[in-house]
Amino acid sequence: MKKSWITVAVIALLALAGVAVWLFMSLQEQKQANEEMLELAALDKQEMENEYERFSLQYSEMMTQINNDSIVAQLTREQLRTQQLLEELKKVKDSDAREIARLKKELATVRDVLRSYIRQVDSLNRINESLRTENSHMRDELEASSRQIAGLNNEKASLSEKVAIAAQLDATGLTMTPLNKRNKAAKKMKDCKQIQVSFNIAKNVTAKNGQRTLYVRIQTPNGDVLTGGTFAYESKQIEYSMKKVVEYTGEETSVVTYWPVNEFLGAGDYRVSVFADGQMIGTRTFSFEK
Repeated sequence: MKKSWITVAVIALLALAGVAVWLFMSLQEQKQANEEMLELAALDKQEMENEYERFSLQYSEMMTQINNDSIVAQLTREQLRTQQLLEELKKVKDSDAREIARLKKELATVRDVLRSYIRQVDSLNRINESLRTENSHMRDELEASSRQIAGLNNEKASLSEKVAIAAQLDATGLTMTPLNKRNKAAKKMKDCKQIQVSFNIAKNVTAKNGQRTLYVRIQTPNGDVLTGGTFAYESKQIEYSMKKVVEYTGEETSVVTYWPVNEFLGAGDYRVSVFADGQMIGTRTFSFEK
């Protein structure tokens, strides 16, 4: 009987030892499992922190790519929110599964918002690029138009100059005749009592019709001018000898002027010039004997 009791006690002790070993092994496995879960949670948390930081940097990069103050303000606001969530995540313990889950959900929201802004900024950049291209084309067209207008203005100015030149009067058949006291041509200057200067205003259909003031200038051999007054020529006043107003109709017009001689006139070369409308329209040199 005693032997039987001892056998039962040994069996019970062995059973208890087996249960103890099983419990110990189970606790070890649970501990290892918990450690692995904490390690995975820490890795997950670190990956979330990296994503939050990357999203914050993307907001900064987008703000350098756009010139819209309103959108920049929105991006700044979302970036601050992302940074705030990142700071919250850094303070959370690896074992706080509930808080990590909340911040992971927030991360998904931040990701969606960021994607919407990326699409919006890309769209605006494409529009801006299209506008820049269009503006470039418009500038090219404007420059081409400006060059064309400048060319037309130059052509117009050249044409106007040609018309102005074509419209200038022309004195032809210019003669200077010394007259004696009988109003006959004098052979020598010592017999000259009056100088006759005659010429024709050539026909010109482009010239303006109407009254024209003609100035005749006689320069003596010693360089003096037989002076009857002054007139404007090339921004200055110069002397003239005779002045005559004629009615010009575009047809050839004969003009005769006279200078009464009240001084001694010597032999030599006399230069006669005719002016009208601020232009010299004819000139010629005449030689006379003493």
